[in-house]
Amino acid sequence: MLLSRTAANAAERCVAFFLLIFALLVLFLSWAPLVSRDSVIAGPKTGAADPNAACAPCHREIYERYSQTPMANASGVAAEGFIPADFKHASSGIHYRVSAEAGHVWLAYQRDSASADRMLNGRQELRYFIGSGKRGRTYLFEQEGYWFEAPVNWYGKKRLWDMAPNHLAAQEMPLTMQVDPGCLHCHASSVAHSLPDARNRFASEPFATSGITCAACHGDGKAHVASGGIAHILKIGSLEPVRRDSVCLSCHLEGQAAVVREGKTLENFVPGDNLFDSALFFVFKNENGSGGRATSQWEALLRSECKQKSGDRMTCTTCHDPHSSPTADEKVAFYRQRCLQCHNQAGFAEQHHTENPDCTACHMARPPSNDISHEQVTDHWIKRRVSRERLPVATKGELEAVGGITAGYRDLGLAYAQMAARGDQAAGPKAVELLRRAEGSAKGSTGDHEVHAQLGFLEQVSGHASEAGVEYRLALQADPYDALAGGDLALIVAKQHDYATAERLLKLVLEHDPSQSEAGVNLALVECGLGKREAAIGTLDRVLEFAPDFTKARSMVREIRSKERACGTK
Repeated sequence: MLLSRTAANAAERCVAFFLLIFALLVLFLSWAPLVSRDSVIAGPKTGAADPNAACAPCHREIYERYSQTPMANASGVAAEGFIPADFKHASSGIHYRVSAEAGHVWLAYQRDSASADRMLNGRQELRYFIGSGKRGRTYLFEQEGYWFEAPVNWYGKKRLWDMAPNHLAAQEMPLTMQVDPGCLHCHASSVAHSLPDARNRFASEPFATSGITCAACHGDGKAHVASGGIAHILKIGSLEPVRRDSVCLSCHLEGQAAVVREGKTLENFVPGDNLFDSALFFVFKNENGSGGRATSQWEALLRSECKQKSGDRMTCTTCHDPHSSPTADEKVAFYRQRCLQCHNQAGFAEQHHTENPDCTACHMARPPSNDISHEQVTDHWIKRRVSRERLPVATKGELEAVGGITAGYRDLGLAYAQMAARGDQAAGPKAVELLRRAEGSAKGSTGDHEVHAQLGFLEQVSGHASEAGVEYRLALQADPYDALAGGDLALIVAKQHDYATAERLLKLVLEHDPSQSEAGVNLALVECGLGKREAAIGTLDRVLEFAPDFTKARSMVREIRSKERACGTK
């Protein structure tokens, strides 16, 4: 079974999941009484454990207000963010429970079945939570030094538990959703860098500081504090517009595709940087407004008349206060006043729809989200009058970089490759053409891992095994830990009857990252074909340690053990 290259792009993965949990500068929802406020939003942090405490003596009011925001409480220890769960997922038949025991939080899962391959019973200790609970929350757990997201999520708007995004109709439990440091950077502080062998493996804990700290937006303030304020901290408002805007956009810009520039990482972004030096974000030219994305609104705002007439004067904080969240009762008046900063003609406020002061109701559409379950879009393509009909969402077409940036062959090619991996057949040939041009450059032909990896995948799905093999080998030269390049190359050489090389490649994949379940099953197939029955059983048992509901592995190991499947026939 061919492995998806979509999973190889960290920025893309980050997009598939946790940008869902908070559009932190956007409308924050009031909390309903199903879960107490104390169990969702922690109180102000105190003492040495609070990294923002050093700011409090001089900025007490801001400190107090900010400490109550979803941003400040976007992550933490699981026991401090415990929300109980007890529900049965209809599609998979699994009963999930999240419970607290003696200061620890546990996820239990169980499914009764007449088939031994469908029986399931186990639990994992949940170590950290991600998400303030206003929009959503999930938990992180660790297994043998690898970190994963829980397969279930709390959805704050609907006040219910359900499966993680993109898994609502899953037939099997997705227990190997890898934690990505790029996503953690938008929910926590002092985030660890991945070890080279797997993006979800760290030298210690995944992050050292809960929530988004003052330093996450204002930069390192140690010298500022030590000097009693003489040494200046970063003044966001004095930055050139693109660097000013980048502070927010580093977490609040997603697009249809996100491409990290060669040699860059989003995790290394610090306030004052130009985000677009590190990554480009692409959207369809023909899409409507936000494109249905719940947490990525800058690209829609750029198309609005408000932004086009205001130019660089308008930024996220023109309308949103990053230091506080208006209550449900305050929202309408709060945002109306923000609109009136520009729409301040004499008599306008007194005459313009005083019977309905909610400006957003008429000028900002609120359709259901197309990328996040149980969520809603507040479309920032501010229009004179919004349609009440749900506009069709573009899923294919010509891509353009957000912000009018000219994209080169490499970045545009990688963006089209992401679209091809999602099923856009027309995007594949475009991606190949662009990436071949990028590869032809002196830089691209030697060490650009992502170009080679994506080209390998595109050639493989097109049936060009020889060309794909060349690209995968180049990708592995640049990054020997690329699990997907190694796994897919193994499939190619196995079809060429080079089983020894296939076995070696797959063993390396599983050794570096035992949660690569498909690669593990493929390794077991090769081992069984070579007559290594016990090795195949051991490999499948290893796969099931990380993916206990992987039916393919469960069925295969049962067949080999019972000798329904004979090993030794290639």
